[in-house]
Amino acid sequence: MVHKLLVRCSAPFFALLALALVAPMCAKAQFGGYPPPQPPPNPRETAPQDFTGYWVSLVTEDWRYRMITPDKGDYASVPLNSVGKKVADTWDPDKDTASGNQCRSYGAAALMRVPTRLHITWQDDHTLRIDTDAGEQTRLLHFDATPPERATPQWQGYSVAEWDGLRGGGGFRLPTTTLGPGHQGPAPEGYLKVVTTHLRPGYLRKNGVPYSANTELLEYFDGFKEPNGDSWLVVTTIVTDPEYLTEPFITSSHFKKEPDGSKWDPTPCEAK
Repeated sequence: MVHKLLVRCSAPFFALLALALVAPMCAKAQFGGYPPPQPPPNPRETAPQDFTGYWVSLVTEDWRYRMITPDKGDYASVPLNSVGKKVADTWDPDKDTASGNQCRSYGAAALMRVPTRLHITWQDDHTLRIDTDAGEQTRLLHFDATPPERATPQWQGYSVAEWDGLRGGGGFRLPTTTLGPGHQGPAPEGYLKVVTTHLRPGYLRKNGVPYSANTELLEYFDGFKEPNGDSWLVVTTIVTDPEYLTEPFITSSHFKKEPDGSKWDPTPCEAK
């Protein structure tokens, strides 16, 4: 008896529920249907920082390794293993030039350490482009991408980028002390993480300190503003090479934003 009563009482309820579900669908159909699905925001639209523009490198450390070509065999502070040291000891810049390899010290694993200007632009909504006047190099940072399995090794390799460290998320953060003197307050929410593979063997320093084709390059691009309005870009670079390094080689390079490209001066690669 109780079961029959429940069934009788439930019938009107289920009828009303069905009507509630069908009515909005009928109304949508009557007034043009559901709006078409919108594409997800692209990396350019969701960028937590704007790195576009012209930047000049500020050499505040390792001056003798970056501003002049070190002597052959001078690989201090680079964690080379015995094989890497032997390769560095055979450096011959004239041979590199003759073989068309004068850009070995301008590959992605070393490029941010070269005294240079950067011109950063969006090539499209999913590709950030970095051009350098030193060595006339071009790096393409691909968002929402996977490295091709059989990509031909290049000086700049194949770079996969993503916005990381966003509000509410974890991840790597640059400490305030790394950001330079006069920086006020916390770093901006979100930074750029880039992983580069498929590299052509090159030099970490111009005097032949090597990295191999097995190298993986991890970079973090972050920015901040000084109280006077100056904009700075900090690129932290982590080079991992099981062939020539005993441990990751970590550096941090600083760039200051320029108002325009009036000082842009492209020059070709030099082996010496």
